[in-house]
Parts: sequence; structure tokens; C-alpha cells
Amino acid sequence: MLKFEGSLTALVTPFRNGAVDEKAFAGLVDRQVLAGTAGLVAAGSTGESPTLSEDDHEQVVRLCVEAARGRVPVIAGAGSNDTAKAITLARRAERVGANALLAATGYYNKPSQVGLFAHFKALHDATSLPIILYNVPGRTIANLSVETIAALSKLPRIVALKDATGDLSRVALQRLASGESFTLLSGEDMTAVGFNAMGGRGCISVASNVAPELCARLQAATIRGDYAAALAMQDRLTPLIEVLFRDVNPGPVKYGLSLMGLCTEELRLPLVPPPQAVKEEIRRALTALGLISA
Repeated sequence: MLKFEGSLTALVTPFRNGAVDEKAFAGLVDRQVLAGTAGLVAAGSTGESPTLSEDDHEQVVRLCVEAARGRVPVIAGAGSNDTAKAITLARRAERVGANALLAATGYYNKPSQVGLFAHFKALHDATSLPIILYNVPGRTIANLSVETIAALSKLPRIVALKDATGDLSRVALQRLASGESFTLLSGEDMTAVGFNAMGGRGCISVASNVAPELCARLQAATIRGDYAAALAMQDRLTPLIEVLFRDVNPGPVKYGLSLMGLCTEELRLPLVPPPQAVKEEIRRALTALGLISA
């Protein structure tokens, strides 16, 4: 079974004139691998999954698999508030070579805990891929309970949780409920060091799109228990992380990548680029880290 730990990047999906920019995407993937990123999430929320068609979704996962060339695992987003659609996305991702799935809770229709369990069990039974649950109530409203996650963790291919609740107490509670073999991953860059100190094993990161090497080194430091080094790196990253979430993700991180010449800042509606004031702060944060010239 694959191990999911360290710095895993929630990749943006680069667009050019409305279509997926295949060349830019391949470049982003190669840059991540060379920087020490331990895994790649394709077609997740940072990859603008709500505005990807099923064909787009498969294309993005396929491109990621082809560019990664087996060097790191590729984790395909498979979140939907329609279980049948989630299964379709998962099967198509498996067909083009994804190594695992990242499955968010459904949005808008507000399933109960019983419904959430049934949704993820159906997804589990539909493919042979390991699944990382994604609890992000700030985006979906639906909030997986510690008890539901513990029950799901007993299924053989539900192997990890991406927790974006921001509640560090849940890390300890989940670790006790699900056991040491169930991997806990932070879904928030700002609290990733604290998350790992409570028993987490990594972070599915937005900031690592622009600063992959520093994020990888930070996560490696926490895994070896060197929290002094991790905190020093977190202090360097904090101004960047703060500004990347000053506006709706992935607008700010795409703008940062555009400043670095790695892709356009193009988004699909209803998302729009961040306001000019935020753009100026992003430029300053990237300059301070030496990622772009002054």
C-alpha cells in the first residue's frame, strides 16, 4: 500500500484561452517532483474541479500521471455531491493511471452522517484505489464526525484523511479513534506544523504550488521531529500563506505562478482573479522568499 506523508501539492489546473494548458501543466508537475514533493493531487478544489467537465477531469489526471512518470503518487480528486458522479470520476481516474483518490464530502444537499458513510463506502467499493477522505466543512457544509471517519477507516482502502477543519483538537481525537495506521494529513498550510505535532504525517498544500522546496523541507523536518527547524521555515512561509488566502483559492496562487512565468492566471467563472491590492501583496511575498526578482 502506498504511503501518503510529507508535502503533497494540491495542483492548480492551468488554463489558456479556456482550455487546459497541457504544456504548462506538465512543467508544473516536473517542477514539483524535482523540488521533493511527495505526492500530487490533480483535479481537486485547488484544481478548480467544480468547473471541470468529466472529460477535463480525466484529461488533467492523465496529464499528471504522464508527467509524473511514476516518480510520485498521483491522487485524483473524486469529490461530488452526487455519488454516481463521484464513482464515474473515480473510475475514469483509475483507468488513466491514478494511484489514489481524494474524496471530499458532498456540498449543498447536506447528507447525514449515515448518508456520508454510505457515499464513501459506495466509492470505496467501486474501484480498487486507496481513498483519502477530505473533510472541508468550510466549503461543503457537511462535516464528517470523528466517529464516522473512524468507521470508514475500517474499510481496507480508506487509508487517510485530509482535515481542513482547522480544529487541531480533532487530530488527537481522530488518531485515538482511527488508530496509528490511519494517516492524518493537514488541509491547511497555516496550521500544518501544529497538526503534525498532534500526530499528523503531512500536508496537502496550496502554498507548495509556488514554494514546493521549502514546503517539502518543512514537512520533512516535522516527520523527523525537528520542530525548531520546521517552525523557522513556517515563519518564512507565513506571510506567503496568509496572502494566498486573502482572496478565494486558487486565484491568488495562480497569480503567483503567473508572476513566476509558470502558467497564466486564468480562472474559470465564477472565479475571478484577486483584486489589485492582493496582487501587490503576493508580489511582495514572493520577492521576500526569492521566488521572483524585485
